[in-house]
Amino acid sequence: MGTTYLHAVASLDGYIADENDDVGPLHDWYFNGDHPLVDEDHPDIHGSPFRVSAASAEYVRGMWSRQKVLVIGRHQFDLTNGWEGHPPASEHVVVVSHRPRPEGWHPEAPYHFAGSVEEGIARAQELAGDGEIGVGAGDVGGQALALGLIDHVAIDVVPVVFGRGKPYFGPLAGGDLMLGDPEVVVQGDGVLHLRLPVRRG
Repeated sequence: MGTTYLHAVASLDGYIADENDDVGPLHDWYFNGDHPLVDEDHPDIHGSPFRVSAASAEYVRGMWSRQKVLVIGRHQFDLTNGWEGHPPASEHVVVVSHRPRPEGWHPEAPYHFAGSVEEGIARAQELAGDGEIGVGAGDVGGQALALGLIDHVAIDVVPVVFGRGKPYFGPLAGGDLMLGDPEVVVQGDGVLHLRLPVRRG
């Protein structure tokens, strides 16, 4: 079974974007260093190539190299248009959506549509083998966490306070959830990378 982890960049008070889906300064650290993260084959899709600090590059490259599948919600798919079929990392993308794949949308792209969070994670497990599965934070990620389908929480904390917006954990149901002590703590430039295990039972 592939290891699942919830992931996103978040403000210090736990928001992944403001109420209008604007990330503000949350992604500034992706462009403040000298170390490239991804290939530059699709600059029209991903914008300027990610160039981060040495510490962030080592952390993110390792995470992306292990990630075989990315699970996202339909909202993120629509916002990015699925990165035109070329996600920054992973071999497959599973989109949790009640709507089917858009007709004629990049038929060759390794994107799979699932009608529920449970179905999406199960499909991701089939595709990932022993690789890791990244699950986008927000509504879908919060549901997966509440359902006990997440093994780790990976959060890139940026020292900014939003005050309101789209919460990292979405509308997490079920009350308090205690995580284990951080297994990874990496200080980048303008970002702190954390990875914590989810406690079972």
